[in-house]
Amino acid sequence: MIKSQNQIKIETSSSSMSDLVFLLLIFFMITSTLISPNAVKLLLPESNSKTMAKESVTVYIDESHNFYVENDIPIVPAELESYLRTSIAADETEACIVLRADKTVPVQDVVQVIDAVNSINAAGGTKHKVILATSPKK
Repeated sequence: MIKSQNQIKIETSSSSMSDLVFLLLIFFMITSTLISPNAVKLLLPESNSKTMAKESVTVYIDESHNFYVENDIPIVPAELESYLRTSIAADETEACIVLRADKTVPVQDVVQVIDAVNSINAAGGTKHKVILATSPKK
């Protein structure tokens, strides 16, 4: 039997593909460190505590005494209680409301959030908590 000398070999080089994958990996690692996790700029008070809790709702108070909720939506303090009541799931009895307040915010603004949560707890017989977010001590 006669063998033909023209055999077709199909091969692909994957070295250029791996280079491309590594370049994309480096690009996304660099750009992800540049993204700020909080759009509202706050100087949180410092603490040595490392307690972490599962947050249900986050409330922000900036240095200008402006209140914000999820996704940087401005809210007036008078509407805070109704917003929290609708944001917390109906079957949740122990939700955690995380308060991210600038360290220059007066205590009265913090108390307004605590009062809103306490009135929700009193009306529904729930045990929702307010947690003050802090930054690690340097």
